[in-house]
Amino acid sequence: MTLSPLTRDELARRVGDAASAPAPVRIIHLGLGHFFRAHQAWYTAHAADAGQWGIAAFTGRSVAGAEAFKRQDGLFTLVGRGPDGDQLEVIGSVVEAVAGHDVQRLAALARDPQVAVITLTVTESGYRLTTAGLPDLDDGDVRADLAELRAGESAARTVLGRLLTALHARRDAAVGPIAVVPCDNIPGNGDFVARGLTAFAERVDPALAAWITANVSFVSTSVDRITPHTDEVPAVVADAGWLDDLTVITEPFSDWVLAGDFPAGRPDWESAGARFVDDIEPWENRKLWLLNGAHSLLTFAGMPRGLDTVAEAIADPECRALVESFWDEVVACLPDGTEHMQYRRQLIERFENPRIVHRLAQIAAEATTKVEFRFAAVAERSLAAGRDASASARALATWITWLSNDPGAVDVRADAVAAAAASDDSVSALIGLVSPRLASLPAFVDVVRRFAQDATAAHAR
Repeated sequence: MTLSPLTRDELARRVGDAASAPAPVRIIHLGLGHFFRAHQAWYTAHAADAGQWGIAAFTGRSVAGAEAFKRQDGLFTLVGRGPDGDQLEVIGSVVEAVAGHDVQRLAALARDPQVAVITLTVTESGYRLTTAGLPDLDDGDVRADLAELRAGESAARTVLGRLLTALHARRDAAVGPIAVVPCDNIPGNGDFVARGLTAFAERVDPALAAWITANVSFVSTSVDRITPHTDEVPAVVADAGWLDDLTVITEPFSDWVLAGDFPAGRPDWESAGARFVDDIEPWENRKLWLLNGAHSLLTFAGMPRGLDTVAEAIADPECRALVESFWDEVVACLPDGTEHMQYRRQLIERFENPRIVHRLAQIAAEATTKVEFRFAAVAERSLAAGRDASASARALATWITWLSNDPGAVDVRADAVAAAAASDDSVSALIGLVSPRLASLPAFVDVVRRFAQDATAAHAR
């Protein structure tokens, strides 16, 4: 078989579809990564009104990534990999791909009255906000973007700088309100980004900050679809006759819950299975603590045992027991009526899927920020309610023990971690990085310390 490049014209020929023109751009997305392509792009492609909602997606830093999308007219193959086989489909909702530094194009799109939504997938640390949710002024790129914006220039280094550049252009064009939809694993991610961006804008132009408060809706979301980063191109893609450099492998399961207003309109995402709710917190916490918390716990417990993937770690009895114990504490922190039994069963099945090769080393990146939201938050709530917090204490101890093995994972807070680890009381100092409140509780710190000592001794045997 001769492989053909994956382009809209070629796809139209294959399926006999003469109407191959892309949808008009009405969504801007920041963060052209695998998860976005498996999640937001997939939901938009499956919406009943998909033909009205094209996405212009900006990379983080990569120029090559944008060029690859241009070569394929924004098309890519999504492979849904279940335990028993693959399902293949071509996603066409990305109609324009742009290198992240091209803020002129970003501003031009934001001035378009048709554009109604800005979505983001940039990871927890990508916003460059402090634990208080304010711009990190110790970050050189944050300071540089602030200086450029104050001088009336566009900002291209940080997500907040780029987002503020877009909103500044929209305000000046007087084309109406817009929704900003962060899709990262942060509790109350809409409020989190609103607070950080508004504080950022206040340092540039208080009038712009006031306009943002009055005209920008920040939508909170819970996103769920395990999508490991991999450059593998499965045989099923070649068997279909496609030459595709942008293939994404994901699991069949997907979930998206949103809460907030869309003043300029939005796709009919609920026709693709998304849910719109009044209160996002129970659903985002369920996902953040049960799925993401388990991923981090499996990483910190599994890597020192020589395990490589989530599937290997969940099959390890000790790792599985740590997860189940943590989950028991988590569900006590969820409001009554938040379904969790079926979700836990589904998670075990998803984790056990050997064909989704989700490497622990990938999950290990930015561990400090993840621990803050996934472990420390549970411990704080358990203690505030007067309940036992030993499972979250053990989870924190597992992280601290993992750090002592020098995993070398990427972490923007690595300098702070190294300083805490070298202090006279490393356990207390490390806990303080993720929760000053927990670090101020000597009894809790002592519990974590004992668990860390036990774990260190067990690994030494």
